[in-house]
Amino acid sequence: MTWSKGSVLKKLAAHNDYPRHDANRNDKSISTKKHFVPSQKRSNKSLIPAAVLVPLVNRKDEITVLLTKRTDHLNNHAGQISFPGGQMDQNDRSPEHTALRETEEEIGLTGQLVEVVDHLNDYVVGTGFLVSPIIGFIEPPFLLNPHENEVAEVFEAPLYFITHPDNFEHHTRKINRIERSFVAIQWNDRLIWGATAGILRDLSHRLWSDVQ
Repeated sequence: MTWSKGSVLKKLAAHNDYPRHDANRNDKSISTKKHFVPSQKRSNKSLIPAAVLVPLVNRKDEITVLLTKRTDHLNNHAGQISFPGGQMDQNDRSPEHTALRETEEEIGLTGQLVEVVDHLNDYVVGTGFLVSPIIGFIEPPFLLNPHENEVAEVFEAPLYFITHPDNFEHHTRKINRIERSFVAIQWNDRLIWGATAGILRDLSHRLWSDVQ
């Protein structure tokens, strides 16, 4: 089985018939057809509002997910695999605007090339960010120009593999001398974990909820 753009959109639309809850189960978001409004709880000054783009590339043979590897010298999440995105600026009109702006800044993909179709549940990151994931389709061909100071690599992984429920594994790792458990996906030689894996698990629940 492979996912097509039509089948993905159908599954996302079906999920929207049900009430949504934040992936961390402590927040809510409101969506309209084309504009995404941040939750009222984003006024909580203890959390920094941010947004990422979940870019789905509509390849001929299968849908892929475009991901980045962050450079090793960044202050937050250095060397990790992530979605393009970042902190919301005061001039940003919405999480959607933030995700598209940051994507263009990080990898050179302009918002005109992204068809925003939905959003996922807000995700609270341990570093103090409240992340709103925005789903967008990209039609090939397209050119990228990664920001060399922030992005070490841009690559694509199959949507089927990195959202299949059987491919989510539980790992443990010592972080700041404390052993923590987390969910991760191992794809080839890449370990996808942290917020990226959490967001992919939310997408997995929507795509695979009633698929045998």
